[in-house]
Formats: sequence, C-alpha cells, structure tokens
Amino acid sequence: MPQNIGFQLSRVPRLWRAVLDRRLAPLGLTQTRWITLYHLWRLGDGQPQCDLARAIGVEAPSLVRTLDQLSEQGLIERRGCDQDRRTKRIFLTDEATPLLQQIDAVVSQARAEMLAGLDAEDVAHLASLLSRIEENGLAIQAREAQE
Repeated sequence: MPQNIGFQLSRVPRLWRAVLDRRLAPLGLTQTRWITLYHLWRLGDGQPQCDLARAIGVEAPSLVRTLDQLSEQGLIERRGCDQDRRTKRIFLTDEATPLLQQIDAVVSQARAEMLAGLDAEDVAHLASLLSRIEENGLAIQAREAQE
C-alpha cells in the first residue's frame, strides 16, 4: 500500500478548490461564498442553516457571516421555520440563478479537466472508493467520540 495516500487524499481537494477559486474569482466570489451557494443549490431550497453547515463541513456559527454576506448581495434569504422558531431556513433568490449557472459551468469544466483520462467506469469506481474511505473515517470518529 502506498505510504503517501493520506497526503494525496489531502492534496487533491486543495488542488480542486484552488482551480475553482482561480476560475470563479472573476465572478467576485470567495471560496466560502461559492461553496455555500453551490451546496445550497445542490441540496435544494429551504435547508436549515445547521444542515447546510454540516453539508459544507463547517460549524453553524462560522457559516453565519457568509450567509450575512450572501444575504447582503441579494443571493439568499433566511426565513423562519414554522415548526421551530429558533431554526432559520435558507433560500436562494432569483438573482442567484444566473450566477449559479455560471458556477455550475465552471465546476463542470474543471471536473472534466481534473478527471481527464478516466472513463465513466473509472470515475464510478473512484467515487465508490472515496465513499468507503469517508464511511470508514466517520466510523472511526464516532467510535473515538464514545471513548
């Protein structure tokens, strides 16, 4: 087994984000903002703020500033939850749609370039392997949290 696989697993996401950051910079988006918008778009409108934070991989309080900025830009709005007044649900505005289409085009192009040389079967196998690694990591975290 290659000894440097852990380094590769940490380096690839950094490369992925660096490519996207460079390409999305002309749209005036920071990494935090485009990742938040893109996740919300993919997850669907009305996500509770805490679920959106979990999907992105950040703590809910650290997402607040980004959501404030996106709200000031007119790209999202927060609405109260009927079932729980403490919960805020996040919705994309109509103004976000053209921007998200641009983001999606950039992401799709970068994905095609980053996965160049891999066929559909390779990509499906890679996704399966990464899912297994992620599941193993989550199991380790859960086990260690109980200790």
